[in-house]
Amino acid sequence: MDEFLKQLEEFPRFLTGALDQLGDPGARARPDPESWSLCEELWHLADLEREGYLVRIERLLAEDAPRLEDFDGDAVAAARDYNAKDPYLGLQRFRAARSTALARLRALDEGQRHRSGVQEGHGALVLGDLSRLMCEHDAQHRRSIEALLARPRAAR
Repeated sequence: MDEFLKQLEEFPRFLTGALDQLGDPGARARPDPESWSLCEELWHLADLEREGYLVRIERLLAEDAPRLEDFDGDAVAAARDYNAKDPYLGLQRFRAARSTALARLRALDEGQRHRSGVQEGHGALVLGDLSRLMCEHDAQHRRSIEALLARPRAAR
């Protein structure tokens, strides 16, 4: 689990570097109509961290075998018009939520790591596996953001 926690701790620094590189309004540019801008990525990550991962952690700790709702990132993004929001505020909110999640995950004892529930659309979820799942999600967004950063400046 320690390796996953290190990766989770590093991801906000990657996002900070990406936003520093693109700035605003560059962070609002979409590479194509089907892809998200960096601003949309940041707000999605912030909302998922707060409304998805932190809620799952707390419910798995407090309830016996909770049924956890899925977080529909596409629907939330459409409803909240992420690209109209401040990308720097999105990053700030993500960093704060990730810090809280890391503190909770680091504080788990062995018994708490084995607490489980069922996540809608995914099946059984064990609290000790959540850091790995978060890292996998981060990796997907890292690839998308790296593709944004790799585009020639004129194409942004």
